[in-house]
Amino acid sequence: MPVRQLPETIVNRIAAGEVVERPASVVKELVENAIDAGASRIEIFTDGGGRRKIAITDDGHGMTHADLGLAVERHATSKLDDEDLLAIRTLGFRGEALPSIGSVARLGITTRHASEPHAWSLTVDAGAKEPIMPAALGHGTRIEVADLFYATPARLKFLKTDRTEAEAIREVVRRLAMARPDVAFTLSGEERAPITWAAALPGAPGQLTRLGDILGADFRASAIAVRSDREGVVVEGFAASPSLTKANALGQYLFVNGRPVRDKLIVGAVRAAYSDYLPRDRHPVLALFVTLDPQEVDANVHPAKTEVRFRNAGLVRALIVHALKEGLAREGKRTAANNDAGAVLSSFRPNSAPSFTPRNANWDWQRSPSYPVSPAPAFDGATAFAEPPQTAFDVGTPTADVRFEEAPQVDLVDRPLGAARAQVHENYIIAQTRDGMIVVDQHAAHERIVYEKLKASLAKNGVQRQILLIPDIVEMDEATVEKLVERAEELASYGLAIDSFGPGAIAVRETPSLLGKTNAASLLRDLAEHMAEWDEALPLERRLMHVAATMACHGSIRSGRRLRPEEMNALLREMEETPNSGQCNHGRPTYVELKLNDIEKLFGRR
Repeated sequence: MPVRQLPETIVNRIAAGEVVERPASVVKELVENAIDAGASRIEIFTDGGGRRKIAITDDGHGMTHADLGLAVERHATSKLDDEDLLAIRTLGFRGEALPSIGSVARLGITTRHASEPHAWSLTVDAGAKEPIMPAALGHGTRIEVADLFYATPARLKFLKTDRTEAEAIREVVRRLAMARPDVAFTLSGEERAPITWAAALPGAPGQLTRLGDILGADFRASAIAVRSDREGVVVEGFAASPSLTKANALGQYLFVNGRPVRDKLIVGAVRAAYSDYLPRDRHPVLALFVTLDPQEVDANVHPAKTEVRFRNAGLVRALIVHALKEGLAREGKRTAANNDAGAVLSSFRPNSAPSFTPRNANWDWQRSPSYPVSPAPAFDGATAFAEPPQTAFDVGTPTADVRFEEAPQVDLVDRPLGAARAQVHENYIIAQTRDGMIVVDQHAAHERIVYEKLKASLAKNGVQRQILLIPDIVEMDEATVEKLVERAEELASYGLAIDSFGPGAIAVRETPSLLGKTNAASLLRDLAEHMAEWDEALPLERRLMHVAATMACHGSIRSGRRLRPEEMNALLREMEETPNSGQCNHGRPTYVELKLNDIEKLFGRR
């Protein structure tokens, strides 16, 4: 069969298969065009999950008559002035969105530029352009997409339910709204009630306001500002304290030069930064904004522009880890109970008022202890009006081992964690502060203290090594051997000494003492897998930290140990001086706090 040139309509439909995957892709491309046009207000309307109708209205610059005619042609764009793909400063740049959408749906564009006397309208039906006609519009652009994929019916069967597609559109708009808090967004449709995110003030306060509106009040209350910069790369944003977590990583958002992207880089960096704070099955919530020279990042990786490649990925990852660790260390005393006082208060409230029932409902006054069995004595007022013992209120002996301390010293009450007053159940320390009370889990608190001391010792004295009498020879493929040998110097800083042992093997001569007897082959294979993903040796460091955490757990104050008042106060003082003391090594809170105002609410005093 001879080679022939494909018709323009077929070329556009092939391109549409890459650019327009689902209705959410259409919304993403059109909203990005509105943002690039300088819009300060964008309205999105969808019907049928975007399948029947998508309408995007903005107050941007609009297009002239000439620009409108070119806008629906392939690879026609106004966003690459110097045709340099290494200096992309806009969200769109390919010039494929509008012709791709027009080739698989009914596309209508109405736009007005400030230099034009009136608006212009253009319709594209399954790739067929109609003449440009005068129209009425105040300013900006309005784009309507109807009957998506009607020109390619095979694509319709791959779409999910209207509700699912509508939720995908909502997620796309959420990400774009987080990236541009200075732009007002309205999302409406038959599937949902209208959602409006008003334009926020510039700077970090406005950014946090927009993130709180989208991610919820819980995120706003627990958000920690993070920032780190080096060599022209700036990483900033907000991360939730370890008290706010999710069961998956869908609450982690990354924006590069204002572009929402999905990148495995952030997953590994966040996992490393939060490794000391969260259980393994929980994930934090955060939004990070990376700003760098456009020439240092390649956005021309995927037609959907959801992936990027950094020229120096190691630097970006290191800055993310540093920013998160610094912010978490600065706010390390936040706990779940401290962030959510309502949950703590509700745990103290009984579900219903207690009901007291006499032990013997069939009461016989003749069996009462007050029934006279001998001649009545002389009248005694005090005895006559005395109440009999109320056995119904007898709750038995206390179940908690409560030991009270004498009145606390004034200076200790003014300390952040107050003065120890009692120990209950031989595990919880009750401390009094100037404006409330604190309950401390003694084992969890001391576990964090011991763990931080071990980390400091490792940082100060280095990782102790043990020399193997007979080196372990681990056979691996040549490419993996080369990767590990290239990082031999870095691995040695963590106590793992390796050498090349021929083209397909590695000799392990020293291992970290903390690991004890370890399987060198398994360790090296795990390291190689993680290096291929992150290009870092952090898994070994994390493994050492896990061992340190285990040692801390076994070396800390155990539950059930009775503490003297001076020991309890000493533990509180160490907590105040220890970073990250708000959580134990496993991510659980080490203490909860109740303000006096909250306690008074429990008893109806406020």
